[in-house]
Amino acid sequence: MGHVGRIICISNQKGGVGKTTTAINLAASLAAAERKVLLVDMDPQGNAGSGLGLKRETLQGTVYDALLGGRPMGELLHPTELRYLQVVPATPDLTGAEVELVNQERREYRLRDALRPLAEQYDYILIDCPPSLGLLTLNSLIAADSVLIPLQCEYYALEGLSQLNHTIDLVRQAFNPELKMEGILLTMFDSRANIANQVVADVRDYFKEQVFTSVVPRNVRLSECPSFGKPILLYDIKSKGCESYLALGREIMQREPNPPPARKVA
Repeated sequence: MGHVGRIICISNQKGGVGKTTTAINLAASLAAAERKVLLVDMDPQGNAGSGLGLKRETLQGTVYDALLGGRPMGELLHPTELRYLQVVPATPDLTGAEVELVNQERREYRLRDALRPLAEQYDYILIDCPPSLGLLTLNSLIAADSVLIPLQCEYYALEGLSQLNHTIDLVRQAFNPELKMEGILLTMFDSRANIANQVVADVRDYFKEQVFTSVVPRNVRLSECPSFGKPILLYDIKSKGCESYLALGREIMQREPNPPPARKVA
């Protein structure tokens, strides 16, 4: 491909903010635009894989095998319904990795080392982090070029964000000085709720241009599609949820310094 893809870590230690939903549907939106995308699931819940139709009993290896089993990441790629999207899935086995990594050499760099041979094969590598700030998230932040933070449009939205920003600063200082903020994505927005509108106003006022223009609404179709193993793009392309993630994909692609050449579709 002649270029190195961007590695974007999707992280928020607060659960239930739409992190995995964002990972799946942003990946699908970029793939629909013929960008070659790899989605790496670093969350032991394994929802990024199941949300794209992967069945746990048929997996031919997971990210655990790369981090602790020494298998090349290239052997762990799983196809999806979208031609340009592949997944490295996770299972609950990854829960033990937090403990198992403690005594390993280069424990913080395991994911970065595993992804490095694949960087030139993809336009984007997205990493779905667990809702914590442990070793799995640390590995993800060190491997990434930038961090995308989904932020729920509710009362406690900003709770913990300062802690995440502090962690990002520490990672920059100690491990990854090039780590950037990709942006803050406002999720689960309900225009009828005064608090949601207030959160949007406050976040935009404080974080300025770091906040994406795209806002993901509360949307029934978005909450339904994981149970069918499909991204919203393949489940209901006309839904408001799909429109918001397609718009987010366009915002991300507008930042490409040298967009990849168009690919022929067979």
